[in-house]
Amino acid sequence: MSNDAILIRGARTHNLKNISCDIPHGKLTVVSGVSGSGKSSLAFDTVYAEGQRRYVESLSAYARQFLERIEKPDVDLIDGLAPAIAIKQKNTTRNPRSTVATATEIYDYMRLLWARCGTVHCIHCDGLVGRDSVDEIAASILALGEGTRLHALFPVRTVAIEKKEDAAKPAPRTRKAAAANSTVESVSPSALSEAMKSRLIELRANGFNRLYQHGNIYEFSSPESLLDLDFSLPVFVLVDRIVVSLDNRARIVDAAEIAYREASEVIYEEVPRDPEVSDRTRHRFSTAYECCTCHRPGQEPEPRLFSFNNPFGACPRCQGFGNTIDFDINLVIPDKSLTLTDGAIDPWNRPKYRSWFTDLKRQAKALGVPLDVPWQDLSPEQQEILLYGDKGKYGTGFVGIYGFFAEMERKKYKLHVRVMLSKYRGYATCPECRGQRLRSEARSVRISGKNICEASALTIAAAFRFFSEMKLSPMQEEIAGPILEEVRQRITFLDAVGLDYLTLDRLASTLSGGEAQRIQLATSLGSRLVGALYVLDEPSIGLHTRDTDRLIRILKNLRDLGNTILVVEHDPDVLRAADHLLDLGPGAGEFGGKLLAEGTVSQILADPASLTGRYLSGQLSIPVPTRRREPGREKLVLRGARANNLKNLTVEIPLGMLVAVTGVSGSGKSSLVHQVLYRAVARALGQTDGADPSGLFTELTGADRLNDVVLVDQTPIGRTPRSNPVTYIKAFDLIRELFAAQPDARKMSLTPGHFSFNIPGGRCKTCEGDGTVTVEMQFLADVELPCEDCNGTRFQPRILSVQYKGKNIHEVLNLTVKEALRFFVGLPRLLDRLAVLDEVGLGYLRLGQSATTLSGGEAQRVKLAAHLAQVRAANSNLKAAGGSRVLYILDEPTTGLHFDDVSKLLTALRKLIDGGGSLVIIEHNLDVIKSADWVIDLGPEGGSGGGRIVATGTPEEIAANLHSFTGQWLAKVL
Repeated sequence: MSNDAILIRGARTHNLKNISCDIPHGKLTVVSGVSGSGKSSLAFDTVYAEGQRRYVESLSAYARQFLERIEKPDVDLIDGLAPAIAIKQKNTTRNPRSTVATATEIYDYMRLLWARCGTVHCIHCDGLVGRDSVDEIAASILALGEGTRLHALFPVRTVAIEKKEDAAKPAPRTRKAAAANSTVESVSPSALSEAMKSRLIELRANGFNRLYQHGNIYEFSSPESLLDLDFSLPVFVLVDRIVVSLDNRARIVDAAEIAYREASEVIYEEVPRDPEVSDRTRHRFSTAYECCTCHRPGQEPEPRLFSFNNPFGACPRCQGFGNTIDFDINLVIPDKSLTLTDGAIDPWNRPKYRSWFTDLKRQAKALGVPLDVPWQDLSPEQQEILLYGDKGKYGTGFVGIYGFFAEMERKKYKLHVRVMLSKYRGYATCPECRGQRLRSEARSVRISGKNICEASALTIAAAFRFFSEMKLSPMQEEIAGPILEEVRQRITFLDAVGLDYLTLDRLASTLSGGEAQRIQLATSLGSRLVGALYVLDEPSIGLHTRDTDRLIRILKNLRDLGNTILVVEHDPDVLRAADHLLDLGPGAGEFGGKLLAEGTVSQILADPASLTGRYLSGQLSIPVPTRRREPGREKLVLRGARANNLKNLTVEIPLGMLVAVTGVSGSGKSSLVHQVLYRAVARALGQTDGADPSGLFTELTGADRLNDVVLVDQTPIGRTPRSNPVTYIKAFDLIRELFAAQPDARKMSLTPGHFSFNIPGGRCKTCEGDGTVTVEMQFLADVELPCEDCNGTRFQPRILSVQYKGKNIHEVLNLTVKEALRFFVGLPRLLDRLAVLDEVGLGYLRLGQSATTLSGGEAQRVKLAAHLAQVRAANSNLKAAGGSRVLYILDEPTTGLHFDDVSKLLTALRKLIDGGGSLVIIEHNLDVIKSADWVIDLGPEGGSGGGRIVATGTPEEIAANLHSFTGQWLAKVL
């Protein structure tokens, strides 16, 4: 085995052309090259796949039967391979319970910390809950001051005294017990229950001589005095009479221990020196875990109490999800800019329920709720009153909006009431835990004034400050010091990878691929593994140029622990930071797969064969546009945008231009563009997909100048193996018509439908056009095998017998886009459709490649190609001067693109604008930003520190703005 490097000899996976190279151990190696040149084939499908295969092969035969058999990559030799860990872009988490804190193990340590160091408060009165130790009792009593006179007491309790075996006890044999019996028997039998008699006899036998009630002492030695006791009221045993002093500390402790043994509680009653004073202060201490104010029992904290995945800790109403199918306040109050008088509460606008609003108007003054203030401007306390009623505080009897629905629930036997209620149901925040997921006992445990839910709601940056400033007592430090250190360390790693704007309770399923990857990276750093091989796929995605340096530091820290880092990357800063570079190319697909250059950054820069090296050295570059489009009179104006962290923004977006929305990660770009702008324009154009966005902004003008709005995001283009790029861009219809027109097809009366694998007719009957058959394995994962009837070709033999230029339909679908452009020469309609795929940098894709194998960036560019094809078709048919008048919204279209491919993408984007479209792009890539006509820069920071407009204007104007982080980096490339 090689100790210095991972030796790869003769790699031929996918399009790799017999590559041989070395990946040095303990170094940061970056694989670069144009899109489709074979980077992922080398890093993931060869190196990582072989590491996984060897791991599985090392397991026992019993364990291997539960795992899929991993085929050996097509490579002659891989030597010196370390245990491999892949950190990919895709966010595969769909669990609604998984959060950032649980994914990084921070929450596990937080549960331990709150269980061991938390201060428990009563859920009823907010008093402190706990049990009193003897040392704490002694300290409290000594604090009363020297000379304070006390009676040490404990109550006489009779619970669970009467037992069957007690009734059968023999007569007392000792003289002391007999005396106790006779003393108690002398008391009137009507005044004492059998249980009390038994308890008094037991206490007398144990050596207690005095009872106490209302400041009076009663001696067991004089039975007649017991006749004055009122046993219907509390009776106490006097343990000791003590004068507080340091010398009497032992007596204080002894009295407490005796009382704890007998009754689990002790009461020290102050005895005033003036006999005329009747008020006596009592100090009660108990071994029970209870509230010190109202004495209700409390729940002892333990780690499972703080888990929303465990029934013991989860909120009983929502089962730990934080939301329930209930009345959705966003449906009840759809427009939060309305006042109560203008009809903010929708159900009370109906004639049948208008009386509820009349009652509210009558009681509004007493409730302190103004009727002429918009709902969104009401204070949280006023909104609380309107939602939940006055709860008896004001004596108005107002039950609130939820009280109204509770009243309607009692009448839902009526059809019209059920219909009305159904209009306001949806996923709403759980009314019991307010979305915090845990039961009230867990939420009442606090450290530094915060419960675990409030600490989880902090952003990474705020949590870093909170845990850094957290002070533990010496005893707590000994118990939980290492736990707190683990939490601080993991939060530091999350902060270091540029995720300081995320909250700890953010659902993992809502994270982008880049965010999920960086969370895995932070988790890997927290695990402190040594001697592993980390394989990463473009970790800089979604990261602002300002934060790339932090990512590089993380990668180097991981390397310095003794690990080997293999990264597939296009970012120039990451490429320059590499210890070793592998540059693949020269083209994509069949034209790639060759190792163009290998070595240090300086060696790559000096190698003329390396396309990446020429861009890094400045020999090649994407030019700054010589002329930018000027903003015209047509523009979208969005006022009062306030989703997530947006601070009531007013944004002007010029139409007919390439507008880039920039800013650091978490500054509010996606909130503004996806959640507010897209939904607002779609709503204005009559598209009602998704939730009502009216509460997220105040006003939108200029949408009447658009015909359509299209969101081109990174969601998959299809979820079945039958979805592929050519079906999505409608090119497959033309290919099927071409084959149906062949002489052999006409002889067999075949129609274009016979050449489709989506409908019966010509597709394989066994696999139904999938090319694979899924074998269900009992107790094991299902196995996909190539279909034995069609051998993965998807079609019946008679369909495959039809050929065009010597290739059947299956062979045509296996062509790459670039090969197909040469193959279909002379068919302009088909070439126009396929050419757009090549123009957006997807010339390496195979026509029939399954949509499930495409990355998010590739899926986005396929959608972009489809829209580009539509624009061309519309403009060629209509010859309209105004063009398509469509607003295209794109989210980081440069994901996975090499410098050379970014240039092609920009050309394609300009064609969309030339066709009459308008483009709004969320982007971090400086080459795209410098090529934009207009830039809107958000920030200045992420999370609560963002959500504001820092600068707007041309790239040159942004670069000149000293407050813009984007401008500082943009100035270097302009």
